Amino acid sequence: MTTQDWELPISEDQLKRLTRDMEEAHQATLPAMSSGAVDLAAELRTRPAPPVLDTGRRRFLLGAGGAAAALALAACSSSKSGNSPAPNASSMPASGSASGQYTGDLKVVALATALENQAVGAYQAALDAAKAGKLGTVPPAVATFITTAMGQHADHAKAWNGVLTGAGKPAITGVPLSNQPATLEALGKATTVGDVAKLALQLEDQAAQTYLFATYNVTSPGGIATAATIAPVEAMHAAILNYVLGQYPVPDDFLPTDKAASPALLTI
Repeated sequence: MTTQDWELPISEDQLKRLTRDMEEAHQATLPAMSSGAVDLAAELRTRPAPPVLDTGRRRFLLGAGGAAAALALAACSSSKSGNSPAPNASSMPASGSASGQYTGDLKVVALATALENQAVGAYQAALDAAKAGKLGTVPPAVATFITTAMGQHADHAKAWNGVLTGAGKPAITGVPLSNQPATLEALGKATTVGDVAKLALQLEDQAAQTYLFATYNVTSPGGIATAATIAPVEAMHAAILNYVLGQYPVPDDFLPTDKAASPALLTI
């Protein structure tokens, strides 16, 4: 496929409306997200962090936050096309120091921060490629969606980094994930908006499912609340990307977690 072969399957007006709805949902979640992050930082400062459960272990959702997140995510889940787990993105250098300083719930927070930074890096790379003419003609509504989603990921990363620094740990300003090179390679090969959208969809599915996993595997009420407020916004990103790819997002009864990122991906 050449850079001229891709066309937006929906109208630009439709995409603009979806992007506005996504931003409204994001703004509505910010107060609860910020409050949950403050509570989580205070809790983690005053108690030893418990161990994080392995991602292969499946349990019933614990608490109203987890159940609400599962239902909200199911309502805007992605197409059941079976995309492979996303490689992780961004050329930003990893930050943080020696391995093992993020443990228990803090390791999940560190993972979430890295995933958000990864998404910011991927969307920025897409904008840079578009400006350089590497993706062909990019509809203005697509550029607006990318810019909006990137800003939302930056807000989420800021909230999670606030938890880390509030708990006395270093902020994560890069992408310390072991499969980062695979996404850099995929981004470098992208020649159309569709190519970038497919990669972004994998990243958004991974983020949404990781947050769902977090709602029933972290022990901190503040952590559950923060993850539960962010997850539906990530799922909206994925749903819109499905429309951009010409795929109707089919709701699931409950969102799975088979694409959730493992804390083992962290290199710090």
